[in-house]
Amino acid sequence: MEMNEKEKKAYQEYIKEVTPTHNLGLQMLRAFLVGGIICTLGQVIINLAIGQGADKEMAGSICSLVLVLTSVLLTGLNIYPGICKWGGAGALVPITGFANSVASPAIEYQREGQVFGIGCKIFTIAGPVILYGIFSSWVLGVLYWLSTVFGVKVW
Repeated sequence: MEMNEKEKKAYQEYIKEVTPTHNLGLQMLRAFLVGGIICTLGQVIINLAIGQGADKEMAGSICSLVLVLTSVLLTGLNIYPGICKWGGAGALVPITGFANSVASPAIEYQREGQVFGIGCKIFTIAGPVILYGIFSSWVLGVLYWLSTVFGVKVW
């Protein structure tokens, strides 16, 4: 079926109308702002924890826990997806984005039950990251162990 010139022109206009336009500078600014706010919030949490007597390592752990909890709560309240849409990579890259990627499928598939819903779908997005992170850690651990067995100085 061949389109005539009028139909082609109308179709091209329609394509131009529905194709989203992207402003790279604005996207980068939004990502910078959202990522900066998340990182600033993290630093505030660390400073508060240190002020309450925690050492740096414990303060970092507390910060991670609070940010993950906040992200999961905001995901459950359907607020974090809007932050991700507006802030792009600024919201998806930090630890909060990882928590969101684990919580989102669990929330989406909860009506299918604990096993076939949440259990099967919770790691659909974050699963490969966890899998390859654990696997690469294991490989590096074995290589380190082998280097100590054979007396090779690694550090």
